[in-house]
Amino acid sequence: MTDYRVPLDELPDPLPIEPLPRPFDITIRPPGSKSITNRAYILAALARGESRITRPLRSEDTDGLLDALCTLGAEAAWVPNDEDPGAEDVLIKGVAGRFPRGGSLNLGDGGTPTRFMIAAACLAAEPVIVDGSTRMRERPVAEGVDMLRQLGATIEYIEDEGRLPVRIVPSENFKGGDLTIGETASSQFISAVMLIAPFTARGVDFHIAGHATSVTYIVLSTVALSQCGLNTTLHRDVNQELSSLRIDPQLVSAFQFQVEADASSAAYWFAAPATITGSRVTIESLLLDSVQPDMGVPAVLTGQAGFHDEAGTDHYSVWSEEPLRAFNADGAAFPDGTLALAAIAALADATSTITGLQTLRVKETDRLAALANELCKVGCAVETTDDSITITPPRQAATTRPPIVIETYNDHRMAMSFAILGLARPGISIANPGCVAKSYPTFWQDFARLYEST
Repeated sequence: MTDYRVPLDELPDPLPIEPLPRPFDITIRPPGSKSITNRAYILAALARGESRITRPLRSEDTDGLLDALCTLGAEAAWVPNDEDPGAEDVLIKGVAGRFPRGGSLNLGDGGTPTRFMIAAACLAAEPVIVDGSTRMRERPVAEGVDMLRQLGATIEYIEDEGRLPVRIVPSENFKGGDLTIGETASSQFISAVMLIAPFTARGVDFHIAGHATSVTYIVLSTVALSQCGLNTTLHRDVNQELSSLRIDPQLVSAFQFQVEADASSAAYWFAAPATITGSRVTIESLLLDSVQPDMGVPAVLTGQAGFHDEAGTDHYSVWSEEPLRAFNADGAAFPDGTLALAAIAALADATSTITGLQTLRVKETDRLAALANELCKVGCAVETTDDSITITPPRQAATTRPPIVIETYNDHRMAMSFAILGLARPGISIANPGCVAKSYPTFWQDFARLYEST
């Protein structure tokens, strides 16, 4: 039996996934939300005084963002959690709205940290260079740069137009104001400006022309601002589309912020009961009414795929009582979580389709292409468009399929999604299993608990 509890750098590569022999019933507390942690870090670093962030996510992305904020002048110290000495909180001493230093920042593969730091650097007293990995240099940043330029920022492309690296130069003209936005490649650009808007002289009036991408993440940003005591005004048109958003200049004092469990990390566990009928997963510190976008995953499973659920005061459970039903889902509101759904679609009783996935083309990898490649290895028939994937499960029984190595393309969500599929489909191994460090460094340790439960 493979030992999944060893340190990430000691895991076999590729990592064999052992199919489970019987149903399981486990309770898991995933790490803190990556999306919420990133937002809390930006706000705390810019606030006045020392804020406490409780149970933030420790990962490559979030630690990289915190290091970048400290490079520009914020201060951070890790302390034991008051209720659980095994967990950590972070104390962040903010810069009262203006970073005193500049510097060179490299956020690696982190899409959200990179886009957030380009915006935050507009509030620095000295020039800042923001760069990333080879893949991050391929991903779009021009729309975010254009938004910041509308508000008076001075940002230069150092090499290729529209791509990293960029240089942000202090500008007296960066005061906020009106911002007109069309359909964007990522809502991260809008969220980045939202997080710094309270620290500008005029605040920001967002005018949305057309359909805003991934509105759920914009809503998540408004909730994060509200939890820090900040006011936002959001308007929708007659079709309930987001039409405008106002964030006033506001004094941001130190705050305490509790980070809830990560719904994106929970998505794999929500999907897991599809692998063995009669299995159950309970997620602690995550509620049914959470505003995290990837709560759309259990909604699909319980609404279409035959799962059942139960919500408690501090937990949320899902379980299966019959084989997985095929489903048709619009994943525009929760694109990250759709990878878990796509993987288990290989186990459904018929063809499943997931739409609304245009943003997956510009993630850590082209996720639609990656999903198609690896699901074909499993024996599925797969069709993709610019924004959808259709998956027909293999006709042959899983026990007749040959061993395969799932390429992860250095994408954490590919590794975790296909690990879940490997619980039912024999012969799956995961290449580069350590890539989960980007968002869920303890994933394999939690994965090991599935075998202890059976």
